[in-house]
Amino acid sequence: MIGLLQRVSSASVIVDDQVIAAIDRGILVLVGVERDDADAQAERLVERLLGYRVFADADGRMNLAVRDVGGSVLLVPQFTLAADTQKGMRASFTSAAPPQEGERLFDRVVATARASYALVQTGRFGADMKVALINDGPVTFWLRCAPRDS
Repeated sequence: MIGLLQRVSSASVIVDDQVIAAIDRGILVLVGVERDDADAQAERLVERLLGYRVFADADGRMNLAVRDVGGSVLLVPQFTLAADTQKGMRASFTSAAPPQEGERLFDRVVATARASYALVQTGRFGADMKVALINDGPVTFWLRCAPRDS
């Protein structure tokens, strides 16, 4: 499972010209589900996302997690993160989870995050979303929790 974590000043998701989620200071995480992912990867990814230190402490060092600063979390499903781009000029999605399993595991990520932290919003699985953000820093980290890592 992949999480592309971005520290943001603000972020939002629009579907059908309606804002369905919006946050101020926090993290926007694009979530990609890979073919062999399971509940263990979803739980481990949430643990990493909520604990990953991307905010500055009093000394200006990235030593604080989103929980430490009372920031919000915006989780957005994005299957293209699981693309294989090694060959050719067009991505292959054979390494991405099938849609039904991808949705189940994205929902598991959301439920696990909400059980641990109150300030969680989400995009909509399978929707044509417009995602806007102001990346603070910019700070962006690519986190991967593979089955062998859990």
